[in-house]
Amino acid sequence: MHECNMLFCENCKQNRDVDHLRYVRPLKNALASAGDKVFYVFYEFETTQNNRYSDKATLHVPALVCVQEFCARFEDVEDGDCVRCSKRKHSLWDDPYGDMLTYL
Repeated sequence: MHECNMLFCENCKQNRDVDHLRYVRPLKNALASAGDKVFYVFYEFETTQNNRYSDKATLHVPALVCVQEFCARFEDVEDGDCVRCSKRKHSLWDDPYGDMLTYL
């Protein structure tokens, strides 16, 4: 049934307000079982906006990228390094794009 100012959320499977915060569904049971051979990498770019791109926009220049990784075998371990994959947290400062690509 149509409702004005509502959108169907593919995650919730319900009609929601247009400003409904969608989320990413958990990966659990979404992927074929690979045992403990799954490796997760999460990253975030911290950027500066000191350079004007146009009159109304600034250019986001990466200053830092923070990377956190873990394998499926040790995904429940909160802190510390993984005995299997080594260091879990990385901060890349010098060349954030290049260092991130090299790391991956």
